[in-house]
Amino acid sequence: MRVIQNLLELDKPFDATSVTIGNFDGVHLAHQKILRRVVESARELGAVPTAVTFDPHPIQVLAPNRTPSLLTSFDRKARLIEELGIECLVVLNFNQGLARLSPAEFVRVILVERLRAAAVCVGPNFRFGYKQSGDVTLLAELAHEDGFRLEVVPILHLRRERVSSSRIRELLAEGRVQMAGRLLGRPLSVEGPIVAGLGVGRAQTVPTLNLAPIAEQLPKRGVYVTRTRLGESLHDSVSNVGTKPTFGEHRLTVESYLLSFSGEIKETEMEIAFLYRLRDEIKFPESAALKAQIRKDATRSLRFFRLLKRFSVADCR
Repeated sequence: MRVIQNLLELDKPFDATSVTIGNFDGVHLAHQKILRRVVESARELGAVPTAVTFDPHPIQVLAPNRTPSLLTSFDRKARLIEELGIECLVVLNFNQGLARLSPAEFVRVILVERLRAAAVCVGPNFRFGYKQSGDVTLLAELAHEDGFRLEVVPILHLRRERVSSSRIRELLAEGRVQMAGRLLGRPLSVEGPIVAGLGVGRAQTVPTLNLAPIAEQLPKRGVYVTRTRLGESLHDSVSNVGTKPTFGEHRLTVESYLLSFSGEIKETEMEIAFLYRLRDEIKFPESAALKAQIRKDATRSLRFFRLLKRFSVADCR
């Protein structure tokens, strides 16, 4: 996938593109539906399937005090978009100049002149241009004037839940990682370097791998059944999101205990996928009590994976 950080890099415009525009935070099921339709439309028209996104997130510029924690880093978002078949990702630097473009200017300068959009695909609540004054009704008028096809993809619901980034953030804040995963179309996962912890796990409870601090949204503090990826290997695990209150208050961390694993960890990065919430984080009177609880958490997690394997085998029959 070609990533264009500056439209001036386009020394000559595309012959034609099929385009969608959005923040795509989380690249959830609704985003996936739109992006797949862009790819289909591009095949129909002989165009380049293209996504236009923004960096930084527009709210960081327009209302920095209301900036949400993102569900995905830019690099992960780009990988997920590429996996769906998008061949070109245009990253617009969202600044006051871009924010002041009128809806008509945004369409004609970016979509028509630079990207030569043959088709545009968006959701029904799509807003664009100065103070978000443009909507799909205006976009339909501009599409007619400028000669591109507009397709509006209906809002997506799953189990009576509207699929949106804001709803997924709410579910994560409640610790409801299973439902959040359903709306994402995959388990929520976080990734980054492995860093040294306080050393209390190996000395007083169980050895854990500690994730470096990340900017993306984490689920509610607590203990979760997880899968931890190290290189190409996946490991059943139980992970804690919290501040280690038994050992005094510390910064929020994510630490993962690999189940049924022995050996040396050589990898320097890991990814943790959250599957099921076990309990809240608890302050124990002593480390021995915490160690006993971790053993119980591990037993419940192993039972979860046994059931998961059993249902997976049954589904294959």
